[in-house]
Amino acid sequence: MVEGMFRVGFGYDVHRLVEGRPLILGGVKIPYIRGLFGYSDADVLTHAIIDAILGALGKGDIGRHFPDSDPAYKGADSLSLLKQVVKILHDERFEVNNLDATLVAQRPKLAPYLNDMEARLSGILQVDPQVVSVKASTTEGLGFCGREEGLAAYAVVTLKRRS
Repeated sequence: MVEGMFRVGFGYDVHRLVEGRPLILGGVKIPYIRGLFGYSDADVLTHAIIDAILGALGKGDIGRHFPDSDPAYKGADSLSLLKQVVKILHDERFEVNNLDATLVAQRPKLAPYLNDMEARLSGILQVDPQVVSVKASTTEGLGFCGREEGLAAYAVVTLKRRS
């Protein structure tokens, strides 16, 4: 069992934008001409959150728990993976105290979808929606996100011991 009353974890993920794939972020399908390439549904936001939670628990990263070498995870719904991580979280007697995440994308504009992402994620995490904050930012045209080659996500989570 992980010791301590509070734990902090950081997660990061990036995927390439490609034609012929849906764009799914935080479990929300975003209408766009391209989607993210990956072994699963390539939901960078959910992947960053999974890594943040696993890191706070000292349990490694998403690849250790859901390897892309395992055919069971081909095309996997990232929210179903997050549900499995929430089970690990609760088995360790922790819960999410706060989640702060940032999506980095030049396009599409993500602001209209952030509330839906927060609602979906807070439901999976079994926390009050006010505990989950998802923001979006651009890179003002700089780097791979600015050139619209891919999207990135960052997440910081604090966990607290369940009573």
